Amino acid sequence: MHARPSDLLSRLLTHWRADRAVTARFSLSAPWALRSAGVEGALIRMCAGAPYLLAVKDQAPERLEAGDIAMLPHGDPHTISSGPDLPPQPFQPLIAAHQVGAHGDQPIVFAHGGNGPATEMFSLHLWLPDSLRALPHALPALIVIRRSETPMTAALATAMESLVNQTLEQPPGWQLATARLADLLLVHILGQHLRSPAQRRASVLRGMQDQGIARAMQQIHAHPEKPWTVATLAAASYSSRTVFSERFRRLVGMTPMQYLSSYRMVVAAEKLKEPGATPDEVAQAVGYESAKAFSRAFRRWNGVTPAQYARRA
Repeated sequence: MHARPSDLLSRLLTHWRADRAVTARFSLSAPWALRSAGVEGALIRMCAGAPYLLAVKDQAPERLEAGDIAMLPHGDPHTISSGPDLPPQPFQPLIAAHQVGAHGDQPIVFAHGGNGPATEMFSLHLWLPDSLRALPHALPALIVIRRSETPMTAALATAMESLVNQTLEQPPGWQLATARLADLLLVHILGQHLRSPAQRRASVLRGMQDQGIARAMQQIHAHPEKPWTVATLAAASYSSRTVFSERFRRLVGMTPMQYLSSYRMVVAAEKLKEPGATPDEVAQAVGYESAKAFSRAFRRWNGVTPAQYARRA
């Protein structure tokens, strides 16, 4: 019996876990506008109180109501504000002024703005593993999940607010609890994004919605070590090689062999972090008969050799 195509998201997110996460709470009173130059990793934002505007790069701003969850998967430069046409101040000096220790060591909290309606901003900054380099291109610069549209969003927004408030006291285990909530939010956000209209989805997630393409992707995820070819993957999707290749490229944004290679590198990067794992063993586990060929492919993907990556990890 074949697993449902949507189960592929669970397989994908097996490798999509936050290495760590840090919380922040900003008390913002209108008028206010802040500009972020971008961060390494991903950001998840949620507010209570007055709504606010969030604009990524040069895109039109999105209005976020209390309890809506916004994710910036790439940590792109963005502006948040209490209203339109306000000159933004840079985020970094405020962060630096209220940061204790190295960034990520402790939660950050500050107040800013005027005397108008108040917005309580709750934020998670996620550091994601290097193995995700093959996959974030599948996501847009901004994903918004509306509290009014999904009951689960309300529950997670409440949980996020409670956790951020609790972490300000830094009780034992707060860093692990923050990373685990970040994982739960990632699953929910990407699951809801997968259900959005096709024109709002991107490559890998879009391919998951096609039953035939999802079957082939699922085979790759289940057995990355097998000597897959376009022909064998097409057979797994119950379609001809020509139809399968064209449809895969159109929906996923890359060829089947490019996707196979990318996913093998994702799995390899995770395996190289395991204690005692050797490059030779990892090469075989992801379908490379030659350790040299694996090393060349890994270096093209990540910029370092498997041995260097394992030492760094």
